Amino acid sequence: MMAKNINCGTLYLRLLKRCLTRDLFPDGAIDHSLTQTVPYNADCRKVGKDWPLSAETMIGLRRLDNVQDCITSVVQDGVAGDLVETGVWRGGCAIFMRGVLEALGSEDRVVWLADSFQGLPAPDPENFPADRDDRHVDLSPYLAVSLEQVRDNFRRYELLDDRVRFLPGWFRDTLPHAPIEQISVLRLDGDMYESTYVALTSLYPKLSPGGYVIIDDYNALPNCRAAVDDFRTSMGISDPLLEIDWTGVYWRRYS
Repeated sequence: MMAKNINCGTLYLRLLKRCLTRDLFPDGAIDHSLTQTVPYNADCRKVGKDWPLSAETMIGLRRLDNVQDCITSVVQDGVAGDLVETGVWRGGCAIFMRGVLEALGSEDRVVWLADSFQGLPAPDPENFPADRDDRHVDLSPYLAVSLEQVRDNFRRYELLDDRVRFLPGWFRDTLPHAPIEQISVLRLDGDMYESTYVALTSLYPKLSPGGYVIIDDYNALPNCRAAVDDFRTSMGISDPLLEIDWTGVYWRRYS
């Protein structure tokens, strides 16, 4: 007999995470050369160490748990502001953000998705030397997902409404003038120094005290890490940087 003390919202979010990662319906993965597929590996999918064939997110269950914890915290603590993800791929994490708001009964926050919807930009070594050898642009056949496909993914989960808003274009063009007034959870998944630094300089000033910053690739990509470290140093940020899993980190803004 099924236990009767499972909260319906908790069960919904657990199922949503497992669907979005395909932990519930295992798929395969593609290697980073984009030349061959490999079998599903539950341990890799848990911590987001593979590139899924069909899943809507590649960040893994543990980083989705962190997103849930951060959103729950700001809602319970009354921290004002919307939820923002910069770099959304197939939209899975942002879909989950909207699902968490639904499960919590939070009706006054918007989920913003910022992405070029055409992959990552070519390096700009003149302005961002740390990106000189970055080759994410070569991975566009896999990393580029159209805006319409992301919208369709939201529709499939019945979570596309007027509280989901898109900012299509390169971050350098969209984020400095983004029509976002206040942020409570800011999740960055831009991989490159430029994408990370532009997102932080443009959006961090809008982050409410008590809000969270989540960095997806801090321990995996040196140029992403350098952008975060440079920004925190320039802003005198001393709030503790906490690890999520093998690559993700986050901090809570206290001042």
